[in-house]
This record gives sequence, structure tokens and C-alpha cells, in this order.
Amino acid sequence: MKTTNLLLAFCTYLFLFQPCTAQEAGKHLFILSGQSNMVGLNPKESFIPTIEAEFGKGNTIVIKDAMGTQPISRWFKDWKSPNDSVPKEIGDLYDRLIKKVFDSISNQKIATVSFIWMQGERDARLKFGAVYEKSLLGLYSQLCTDLKRTDVNFIVGRLSDFGIKNENYSDWNLIRAIQMKVGESNNRFGWINTDDLNNGMNRQGKLIDNDIHMSLEGYKIMGKRFADKAIQSIKDNK
Repeated sequence: MKTTNLLLAFCTYLFLFQPCTAQEAGKHLFILSGQSNMVGLNPKESFIPTIEAEFGKGNTIVIKDAMGTQPISRWFKDWKSPNDSVPKEIGDLYDRLIKKVFDSISNQKIATVSFIWMQGERDARLKFGAVYEKSLLGLYSQLCTDLKRTDVNFIVGRLSDFGIKNENYSDWNLIRAIQMKVGESNNRFGWINTDDLNNGMNRQGKLIDNDIHMSLEGYKIMGKRFADKAIQSIKDNK
């Protein structure tokens, strides 16, 4: 009888004090958005395998919604023009994105949220650099408000070296500097380099050199860099 009681007590102890699994703690949500270079990123190639290797398959949710050649005003609802231009649509792509997010996390417990952003080419061409920093930070705050969280991680892909000397993209260097500044302004923020990713063979089998878009291999590396940076941010902010 004593042996049975001791065994029962030991089993009860193990049940009560076993560590929580990742599933019980909640899933890790990754939201990917932006313009054409985010469109070109296939999360299945490197991003998802990297985060699943870290957190376990089934413990992550990845939402991607992007559209090429779009300024940040299509996401940031309080966007203000630095000149007299008035865009036809403001915030509509954000509405589409956040609907996807809410649909995907319904009835799910979320442990962490990471926002991955690859955009800025259009704003550089339209000379909207003067309001880009406010827009970028405003977009992040907008997402935090809608998700009712203050712990969202934010990873920005810095514009590549494509437009550094290109007169058609007069605000390219300004936006690059803003992306780095924002990425280094908060312990939950970060940025990745893409200068070495726009050379080689693209998805259409064409050889590119210092292109506005990334190469086939470049997109794979970019996905891995985004994932690594997001994982590090999650670890650093436990």
C-alpha cells in the first residue's frame, strides 16, 4: 500500500510540475508585408524552415500579403503627403493584411508577434522620403494598436544598393538611412542588409546585376536573414 501511495504521489508531482510545451505557451506569429521584393520572397524556401527549426513545426503562423510598386501610404492610414499629391488609396492594403492576420489567428493563442517589412522603393522614386520615418513608425504603432500588443518585434529590410546613384530614385539614400535608424531605435527592432542579394540569376532565368529586385538565391538568403533576425529579437526580449 505504501509503495502504491508513493507511486501515485510521484506521478501527481510529474503531472503538476511538467514544463509547458510551446503549443501550450502559444504560437509565434510572423507577419510579412511590403512591395515587390516581398512579393518575390517565397517564405517556404528559407524563412519557414528556419523558424520551424527554432520553434518546432506547428508552433508558428506565417502571414504574407504584399503588392509591387506600392508606397507606404497604402498601409499607413494616417499618411500625410510632403507635397500637394493626394493618393487615391490610403491604408487599403493594410486593411487586406490585417484581415488575413485576424482570420489566421482566430481561436489561437499567440506567444509572440514579429512584423517583417520590405518596402520603400516606390517612396524613394516619388520623393516621399521626408515623411517616411514617421510613416514607418506610424505603421508599426498602427499594427500594435490593432493587435492590442506592446511587444511586437519589427524587422525591416533595408533598400539594396540599386538606387544609390540612380537619379530616378532621389530619396533612395534617405530612405535607406531611415530604415537603419528605425531598425536601431528600439530593442525590439532590427534591420537586414540586402546589398549583396540583387546579383545573379533571377526567377525568370535572366542574369541580373545590381537590379532593383533580388536574384533567386538572393530571395532565399533574404528569407533566412529575416528569420534569423526575428528569432534573435524574440530571444533577446523574453
